[in-house]
Amino acid sequence: MRSWKQLKTELLQNKAVKKEYDKLNPRYEAISELISARIKKGITQRELAKKVGTKQSAIARFEAGNVNPSLSFLEKIAKVMGYKLTISLSK
Repeated sequence: MRSWKQLKTELLQNKAVKKEYDKLNPRYEAISELISARIKKGITQRELAKKVGTKQSAIARFEAGNVNPSLSFLEKIAKVMGYKLTISLSK
């Protein structure tokens, strides 16, 4: 049985897969960082949703990558957890 790392390496050799992976990577990095911050703070999805002013299901959809969140939504999430949202561009 192949490990995830082996499978990922194999899949990324396909140019079409690599292109899509690179396109989606920033979104999933942001999601991972916000999930990690929430867990580090010991906040549940339900608690975060209440502080942000939304429903737990909206937080779950965001964390699953099923929505394209607005900057305003990301800023609210970061702020209620004591963080500042920072966006950068690079080549």
